[in-house]
Amino acid sequence: MTITHADRMPVAFVPAQPLDTRAAGVRRNLGAIGMLWRREVIRLTRNRLRVVMGLVTPLMFIVVLGTGLEAVGGDAVVMEHYRTFLFPGMLMMAVQSPAMGVGISIVWDRQSGFLRQTLAAPVRRISLLIGLCLGGATTGALYAFLVLLVAPYAGMSYSPGLLLGLAVAALIAFTFTALGILAAVTIRSVDTFEVVVSLALTPLLFLSGAVFPPNGLPGWLGTLVLINPLTYAIDATRRVLPGDFFLDGMSQSPQLWGWTPPVWAELLMITTLALGTLSVAAHRFAKAQQ
Repeated sequence: MTITHADRMPVAFVPAQPLDTRAAGVRRNLGAIGMLWRREVIRLTRNRLRVVMGLVTPLMFIVVLGTGLEAVGGDAVVMEHYRTFLFPGMLMMAVQSPAMGVGISIVWDRQSGFLRQTLAAPVRRISLLIGLCLGGATTGALYAFLVLLVAPYAGMSYSPGLLLGLAVAALIAFTFTALGILAAVTIRSVDTFEVVVSLALTPLLFLSGAVFPPNGLPGWLGTLVLINPLTYAIDATRRVLPGDFFLDGMSQSPQLWGWTPPVWAELLMITTLALGTLSVAAHRFAKAQQ
């Protein structure tokens, strides 16, 4: 019997050890996600003043601006429910602050050296970013929950529909966190990060139909509103929350070439943006630390 080279090759070269190694790797990555998620939640719950300050601006818009414009509108039917119309936009304003706070924490961690220690852990970089994004989404959802408590002041009643609005707010907080992380892995200075983020968020909010209807605008302004992803996030929030959000028919959902995207399509846009941003951030994060 002739023994060939193939017969001399080891028959089973992959024992059970690699499977155990992969399982251990999965556990380590899940542990890293959980650790960073808890870190963001603990950081928020231990700073109650930060929670209060984050709610001041959106609540002032609802109470002061909403009430004031309703009073100025007098007997005009379209202004009777302006606080209700304004509410979803202020809900988004509330979730963006803690979500962007995650980004600035990365910049601080880089300067303090904590980020280098975190990167020494034997886990995937994407796991670290997912943990941070889930932390930002959770803290953003907490802010949204607190804003939803004042929903009756804006003309809404407590109902299960508010939970749908909370779920949409959590998705949008996840997206804001991914955007903040992408900015953080690109910008290394805290001062520059704060300036860039502030300059980016203000136009995003005012060009989203948060404070005025997204339809019937001049050409250039209407185009900017339509290409703003936050426009669809706020419209989806308006359509899932219970209440009269369309100013007696004066306000309508955004239209793309005569087509009104359904809620699921708007949520799909936001989810795609979040995942795409997270992928780019993970790529830049890994590249920047090499």
